[in-house]
Amino acid sequence: MWQLERTNSEHRKKILAQDRASFERAQAEQLFAFAELVREKNAFFRERLDGADAISSLDAFARVPLLKKHELIGDDGYAANLSFSREHYSRFHRTSGTTGRPLAVLDTKDDWQWWMEAWQHVLDSANMTESDRVLMAFSFGPFVGFWSAFDAAVERGALVMPTGAMSTEARLDLVLSSRATIVFCTPSYALHMAQVAEQKSIDLASSAVRKIIVAGEPGGSVPEIRASIESKWNAGVVDHAGATEVGPWGFADAAGTGLYVNESQFFPEFLDVETNQPLDKNSPATEGQVCQLVITTIGRLGCPVLRYLTGDLVRPTWKTDSSFVFLDGGVLGRSDDMMIIRGVNVFPTSLEKILRGFDSVDEFQLIAWRDGQMDQLRVRVEDRLGDPNRIANEIQIRLGLRVEVEVVESGSLPRFEMKGKRFLDQR
Repeated sequence: MWQLERTNSEHRKKILAQDRASFERAQAEQLFAFAELVREKNAFFRERLDGADAISSLDAFARVPLLKKHELIGDDGYAANLSFSREHYSRFHRTSGTTGRPLAVLDTKDDWQWWMEAWQHVLDSANMTESDRVLMAFSFGPFVGFWSAFDAAVERGALVMPTGAMSTEARLDLVLSSRATIVFCTPSYALHMAQVAEQKSIDLASSAVRKIIVAGEPGGSVPEIRASIESKWNAGVVDHAGATEVGPWGFADAAGTGLYVNESQFFPEFLDVETNQPLDKNSPATEGQVCQLVITTIGRLGCPVLRYLTGDLVRPTWKTDSSFVFLDGGVLGRSDDMMIIRGVNVFPTSLEKILRGFDSVDEFQLIAWRDGQMDQLRVRVEDRLGDPNRIANEIQIRLGLRVEVEVVESGSLPRFEMKGKRFLDQR
């Protein structure tokens, strides 16, 4: 059976400081051993690997078929890649369904300990200790990110406070009365809490909160969004990334400019956006190129993924101060969200960067539709100045694109506690 190595902060620092060549050799050994164990234990992958050679090299591993999310969803909505019968599992979680049909995922007791280990780099980046008071600004449903973050913080010895179905105002009151030092939420909700605090004359900047750990959507590594959150809360933003079907694979650098892939628990690959062919990380051309991220879990035997096509677009670079690959700017967007508006490639995150630069814009919505063969785009904003022209001009300057900007009534656009759904794709 797969043996999980539990680490402490000093051990993790040594892993990060290891030279890349030595780290890659050890990582490859782990990857090959785990892949062959998955072949042995997991019927789903055994069928996919039927007839394939033993995985004992990166070339052999690159011949494993890419895995897409829809392939993981069984007829009953449960993950099709379970290694064991269901009585072996003790954790039930489900995806949000933002990109399709919800997927129910199960974890064994050992898998959950793997989740806890994978979370440690995220908590390290926030310098979380047992003296912290951690507030979870989520309505706890079956989404795994809430529960895994909660248990990981408890394991650190911190005081952890769930907020369940509390209103935003009640959560803000608890932030102040408990003297919370760390808040977990989405970037959208961090901004929404700040907006409600302003409306209620709550001095959020004077709270004890020193770090806000965000995920669920791009934002924590986007300079404009990050700066907005930090200025309103007077606290540092710590980004991270993960997925129910994969795990918490990314954690922030100290400067907040992007994400490291936790390569002690995940093996990343980078594919050409157009051809889906792997890019050579040793090629100078790969450095800084926008690629699709592919993830393999090195662990989580009960529900493994091999060569999972995440749909996330990233820009990899290999720094000299870390053995882990760095993604400049974090997750830049999703491959299926890209629009081509009059020949210009546009991602929702590119527009969000611009819109978050306007202090008077409280909320926004992007609507894409297709007219014949052409993608079209409209931007709706709650703008306290009521001046859409200056916003449209900034978009044209920054993106070289003229789009319709419509001012709507304040409070009319939806607010989000979980992943923001500001992009309505009607194409």
